[in-house]
Amino acid sequence: MMSKTSGTTGSRRTKARYLTETAALTALLIVLQAVTKPAGQYVTGACVNAVLAVSALVVGLWSGVAAAVLSPVFAFLLGIGPQVPQVVPAIMAGNLVFVVLLALLEGGAASPLWRRSAAWLASAAAKFGALYLLVVKLLCAVVPLKEPQAAMLTAMFSYPQLATALAGGAVALMLAPPLRRALKR
Repeated sequence: MMSKTSGTTGSRRTKARYLTETAALTALLIVLQAVTKPAGQYVTGACVNAVLAVSALVVGLWSGVAAAVLSPVFAFLLGIGPQVPQVVPAIMAGNLVFVVLLALLEGGAASPLWRRSAAWLASAAAKFGALYLLVVKLLCAVVPLKEPQAAMLTAMFSYPQLATALAGGAVALMLAPPLRRALKR
């Protein structure tokens, strides 16, 4: 029988581990953004999406949510992402759509491959759709932008978002099972 004290200690350890893993993955995400920026949007975006997906699939949904929200803020503050502040909430929304759908639809380590694949495809397509609608169709129409800036945002937030979400999601689906085993989840 477990005493109240040991149950509380176990709960604290679990929370501390969860927070530590979330912080480590968020830090990795920020470092990857900075290091891969010279390689271009496709490499950086794939890395970001891979870490977002691993956060949600291995650590948990709320870890993915934290990384999804913090990533665009740090990218903006560090000059990694587009320097248009109105885009930050849109990127947060796209990231949230990606991690929430992936975590909810994937179904865990015991899920069949078809289910994990469907979750990956649906979450990547939904992220692309959300970002395209929010940035290209809404922000570029509402926010007063110079033509080169609007063209840059349109190019960044159209099909490259689908490609990078698919690439990053695929990497995460390959990494999640061994990471879950290593972390005994």
